[in-house]
Amino acid sequence: MEKMGESRKVLVELKEASIQQAEHLVLKDVNLTIREGEFLYLVGKTGSGKSSLLRALYGDLPLTHGHGQVCDLELGNINLRNVHALRRRLGIVFQNFALLPDRTVLDNLSFVLKATGWKSKQDMKQRMDACLEAVGLGAKGYKRPHELSGGEQQRVAIARALLNRPALMLADEPTGNLDPSTTEEIMDLLHGLVAENRSVLMATHNHGSLDKCPGRVIMVGKGKVHEV
Repeated sequence: MEKMGESRKVLVELKEASIQQAEHLVLKDVNLTIREGEFLYLVGKTGSGKSSLLRALYGDLPLTHGHGQVCDLELGNINLRNVHALRRRLGIVFQNFALLPDRTVLDNLSFVLKATGWKSKQDMKQRMDACLEAVGLGAKGYKRPHELSGGEQQRVAIARALLNRPALMLADEPTGNLDPSTTEEIMDLLHGLVAENRSVLMATHNHGSLDKCPGRVIMVGKGKVHEV
């Protein structure tokens, strides 16, 4: 009998995967499956390998053993020449927002669209406006990052991650620099993506979010990954 949810498309599948950074083996024998429409928390102590797992999923660290597939692409085939093909299928959100400080919000978004092959200015404008509206910043496109609050900057980062309509969002401590009220707003925004049949894998130290917002919990520690 098919288990509930198993008919959903598989977005991530790691089998017996090992992840190494420089000479250090960070994670070993990782088995992980993520299907569309799921929210997952990635938890563990600082230095346990949460960020390394995310980096492997977006092609920044290679698998040194095992098998990995993300959004229909084999991680073993990803290199510097074609990693852009993988990242076009993902949304990536960082703790420090990673916005270009000398450009407006719209310029930050258009930079990503141009880098991922968009050509039509009209199409680009429509997509940028739609993503800013989706995160509640429809009137802030002309501002530069330093003119925005931390929560607003993170909303811009989420809008940027949504530009190419990714099936999977990878978020590395996206609320780490935010106050509790703003954290709640960002969590509501991320959880809203699941209703659109997207999936979110979020690394976090904020265990309070686990109680307020349901999701699968993936624990990282002692070089291993397991579901709680």
